[in-house]
Amino acid sequence: MNAEISTPTDELTQRLSATPRGARLARRLTAAQLAEWGHPHDTEVNDTAQHLVAELAANAVTHGRVPGRDFELRLLLLPGNTLRIEVSDPRGDRALRFRREEDGEHGRGLILVTLLARAWGVAERDVGKTVWAEIGLGPSVSCGMRGRTGKADSEGDAYA
Repeated sequence: MNAEISTPTDELTQRLSATPRGARLARRLTAAQLAEWGHPHDTEVNDTAQHLVAELAANAVTHGRVPGRDFELRLLLLPGNTLRIEVSDPRGDRALRFRREEDGEHGRGLILVTLLARAWGVAERDVGKTVWAEIGLGPSVSCGMRGRTGKADSEGDAYA
């Protein structure tokens, strides 16, 4: 059989250990992949994607961790010059919360995601959940949602 094997160039999927080291690696992989896609490390798009991945991966390893299970990072280039970031973890039994402790040091991650992402939300899986965020990659990006659910509110499956 003479079949061609091709690797998609518009997608990165990687499983990582559900540890702080895995979360750091997710951010570094994102920076490197965006640079490969033409958005160098010192650009706003690359910085924004890194911040989103850092928050979502930190949530996955802090609140979505199940001992012995990994989390997954997925980056997708979508039509309309859009980057979709997905972080999946094996824990689907926790409800989304925005912590509003004015003096607290933690709990602002999803607020940051809301501010940086054009849209974000949570999708249930057979095992666990996927928290996703989308950002524009350039000036030609339309602001429409293309039928997606929009920004998540206080009803969902991730923690901040």
